Amino acid sequence: MKENETNQEYYNQFKKIWDQSRALASGSSVDVDKAWEIFQNRIAGQNEPAKILKPRFSWLRVAASIILVAGLGIAAFMLVNKNIAPKEMVAQTGQNVLIDTLSDGSVITLNKRSAITYPSKFKGNTRAIALKGEAFFNVAPDKKRPFIISVNDVRVTVVGTSFNIKSENGNTEVVVESGVVRVTRSGNSVELNAGEKVVMHANDSIASKEAVDEKLYNYYRTKEFVCDETPLWKLVQVLNEAYDAKIIIGRKELNNMQITTTFYNESLEKVLEVIHLTLDITVIKKEDGQIILQ
Repeated sequence: MKENETNQEYYNQFKKIWDQSRALASGSSVDVDKAWEIFQNRIAGQNEPAKILKPRFSWLRVAASIILVAGLGIAAFMLVNKNIAPKEMVAQTGQNVLIDTLSDGSVITLNKRSAITYPSKFKGNTRAIALKGEAFFNVAPDKKRPFIISVNDVRVTVVGTSFNIKSENGNTEVVVESGVVRVTRSGNSVELNAGEKVVMHANDSIASKEAVDEKLYNYYRTKEFVCDETPLWKLVQVLNEAYDAKIIIGRKELNNMQITTTFYNESLEKVLEVIHLTLDITVIKKEDGQIILQ
């Protein structure tokens, strides 16, 4: 009961059922011992005249039994459904990732400020979950039960594969690392193979797939920022997200300057130092927390 309020509620429900059934049962005036004595005397052939017992309020015993059985049945149903009720995994601000293994063996890596809703045990012909934010999925194969993710108004269906989904400001990006993924929106679908992605904006019905040209999307899972002729604006976008920073590119001509390097679990200070030395860019830090690349 101390673990959470739900357990306390279950206890209160059981107690109410038990107390009510005991109160009803105690209302009967039948003398069970006397009835048993008379029955034994009759079996022994004694000539004691039969007595008619008037079990006043005997219906209360029946009612108590019905209430007890029905109540325990309801309680059992609630406890069983508690085990299959939807669960939620939430990564709050400040948490880099959360990793969870679902009942089918699928592993989900959840980025910060993200959440998934899923059953403790999958039932039926599908394995359905809902996503808000960003997560990497390594789905256990099961041809008879496809794995379905709902994100915004997009539906992603797979059998067994690994891929990344990111939802932000109504936009949805799906990047496939292995296997085949089907992305559906407004009745239109596109199939993605390993090394392909699709980016859908808020008002798109479906978008054309394209080749994956960078691996920055994977930073929260691998702790690596892999840059391969990556434009500065894209690296800055990911750094702001990863470090909750406020980096601004001060000159438009710097946006598409390319950088090729790999940062592994580095501090933001170290990353900014490498950008400064590699691209000959001045880094200006403001009192309000803004960082301007000039």
